[in-house]
Amino acid sequence: MIPWLRGIRDARVRRRLLRDEDAREDIVDEVHHHWIVHVFPALEASVCVGLLWLMLYSSVEVGWLLLVVVAVLAAHASWQALVQFMDVFVITNMRVFRVTGVFSSKHATTPLSRILDITVEQPFLGLVLGYGHFTFESAAQEQGLRDIRFVGRPLQRDLVIQRHVQRSGFRGPRSGPRGS
Repeated sequence: MIPWLRGIRDARVRRRLLRDEDAREDIVDEVHHHWIVHVFPALEASVCVGLLWLMLYSSVEVGWLLLVVVAVLAAHASWQALVQFMDVFVITNMRVFRVTGVFSSKHATTPLSRILDITVEQPFLGLVLGYGHFTFESAAQEQGLRDIRFVGRPLQRDLVIQRHVQRSGFRGPRSGPRGS
């Protein structure tokens, strides 16, 4: 993507980090969507190229119609790719949060202490290509952070969250059998 657009996305994430003297929040993992989410916009762009080529060999009346279809299809593909690009899921040492939106911004957050359960679903294609979907269960059941779809390397990211929750002391250490 365009570097200045990446800068805008990253600034939106950095702006939401806590930088108090008492508590410093650090990013553990910044999760962007798996490349699979860009397949349909890329296919739409390919159709646009094909329609532009077809337009060169068509009559003027049909050519204008094809040009309008290309413009609408290209706008749709660009918008879908941009929406996915600007959707970021962040794991910090204190919480998990998600920032979405292109012209506006939506921010959903859950402290690590409130995460009760994480379900990782990997459909067959996700197993093959390395993506999955997260479902968070927390003390506040209805929230904006419940479903995160098309996460790359979901099992590793689940372990990162679980390890960080454990290290932060939000859940006690596992107690195993004691030997004498």
